[in-house]
Amino acid sequence: MAWQTYVLIGGGALIVILLLLYIFGGEEEEVVERLERYAAAPPVRRGEGPSRPAPSRRAIPLTESLNRAIAGRGFAEDLRLQLARADLKITPAEFLVMQILSAGLGLLLAQLIFRFLPLTLLGAVAGFFAPRLYVAWRQRRRLQAFNAQLGDAINLMVNGLRAGYSVLQAMEAVARELPPPISVEFDRVVKEQQLGLSLEQALQNMLRRVRSDDLEMLVTAILIHREVGGNLAEILDTISFTIRERVRIQGEIRALTAQQTLSGYVLMFLPIALGLILFGINRNYMLNFFNSGILGYFMISCTLVMMLIGYFVIRRIVRIEV
Repeated sequence: MAWQTYVLIGGGALIVILLLLYIFGGEEEEVVERLERYAAAPPVRRGEGPSRPAPSRRAIPLTESLNRAIAGRGFAEDLRLQLARADLKITPAEFLVMQILSAGLGLLLAQLIFRFLPLTLLGAVAGFFAPRLYVAWRQRRRLQAFNAQLGDAINLMVNGLRAGYSVLQAMEAVARELPPPISVEFDRVVKEQQLGLSLEQALQNMLRRVRSDDLEMLVTAILIHREVGGNLAEILDTISFTIRERVRIQGEIRALTAQQTLSGYVLMFLPIALGLILFGINRNYMLNFFNSGILGYFMISCTLVMMLIGYFVIRRIVRIEV
């Protein structure tokens, strides 16, 4: 059994090394490369020195071939959009390879710890979906940061418009003065228009990357103003007040429902964690569930179903739309 353990540890170390190579060694996203090559340099914020050019990332033949194979496919375009929303500078092919390597790592770790086929397969499934969960977490965190900065960005645009700036110049001020992620998105809008896209198309591209209801109000106001005219500064000032109030109310709701949200996570994940710990401590005791035939699997299934029902009920209670 010792040599099998060494083989598993060596395989896991190899997969970790390959994951790191794919994370730090892939090719840069094509659109970002074009923007950096042909558009103006990124704006320099006050108090900062000139930014150094980002080092080019190495191209990996496997991912290049896979990118060509999946180019134009619906799932590849959707995955590219999801990665852009998470601000991950990797290609869909690199992400798919990372999923496969992560599944292999989960398989090896589960086999090394539990040495039980159902849990080994469960480890592979968990490893396969772990990168997806990370992307979703990055999207939520980036969207929350964007919404929190949007009120300040609109105020900055309003001040610029009242000072005589055009809409594009006001967006350049936002990209220059505010921190990421909102500065990155407005900077992309400015660069896309410099490359020849219309302002409407550039704003729609930003709206695809950032699924925000508040940003949709801003984009709609700008596009309507381009069609019918009017006092854009006054309209944006009203939108900014609405967004600030919504962010404030959402913050209060999150503070009041934090305990209930945590209870939902505990209800969902604590029994699973305790079951895995007990399996590692007393393997024979936990195997009684699987050696009892239909009754054992029925108990496990009922437990999982009730946990899911409790989790989603709590999530539905604490989800309050503003």
